Amino acid sequence: QVQLVESGGGLVQAGGSLRLSCAASGRTFSRYTMGWFRQAPGTEREFVAAIRWSGASRYYADSVKGRFTISRDNAKNTVDLQMNSLKPEDTAVYYCAADPRVWDYGRLEDPNYFGSWGQGTQVTVSS
Repeated sequence: QVQLVESGGGLVQAGGSLRLSCAASGRTFSRYTMGWFRQAPGTEREFVAAIRWSGASRYYADSVKGRFTISRDNAKNTVDLQMNSLKPEDTAVYYCAADPRVWDYGRLEDPNYFGSWGQGTQVTVSS
């Protein structure tokens, strides 16, 4: 397993941007599928984006497609989420997740697919 620590959350006005970063420890990070999820109060954890270990494939929730971009740097053991054109409905705690298993489009949106999680970082978008 890897240990994950998120950073970069904060308060931003609607239409603004934030960049979240997730730092991972562990020598096998470069082989992990990485994902971002979010959870608003009273709701279930929701898939946001995922990236294959090589960076060659990315997958997004429809709600963020065209606004958010996931990227990774395997040399630095980091995965980022650039969030543009933020909306109040993007307000949530954002979690970084990792799993060493083979990339599976059919399971990426399932939080149970990912075995390692960070502690989360709060993103608040004001209207």
